[in-house]
Amino acid sequence: MLETLAILLIILWAAGLVSSYTLGGFIHLLLVIAIIVIVLRVIQGRRV
Repeated sequence: MLETLAILLIILWAAGLVSSYTLGGFIHLLLVIAIIVIVLRVIQGRRV
């Protein structure tokens, strides 16, 4: 679930970077959230 959310946020960030700079702050916030989620998943590992 978190990995899917992180991938979705990264895709949205990349799309925002390519399209325009109108929502620049929001797009970079999405990037920060995606990176935090990925780092948390790496630190926690895969717990089943």
